Amino acid sequence: MHHTSEDMLNELYTALANVKDSSDMKFILEDLCTYKEVEQMAQRIKAADLLMQGKTYAEVITATSISSATLSRVSKCVQKGHGGYKKLLIKQ
Repeated sequence: MHHTSEDMLNELYTALANVKDSSDMKFILEDLCTYKEVEQMAQRIKAADLLMQGKTYAEVITATSISSATLSRVSKCVQKGHGGYKKLLIKQ
């Protein structure tokens, strides 16, 4: 049976949505991703949080060491995306 990329992505989303414990999520992300990839995701979430708090680009870059290009993308997602960052941050 051949699975399309969309099928596999949907399986990933469902699997991740079923994780309820942060220590389990830590192990899953460590197995799925490189340390750098996990670190970059954490950096983006922190940057989104700071942007939603009204911090300037300069303040966010100083606090997170995120690149201006990545920060621009995060900002665009915070402002016009699907609300993913807001959903992540509401639960914190």
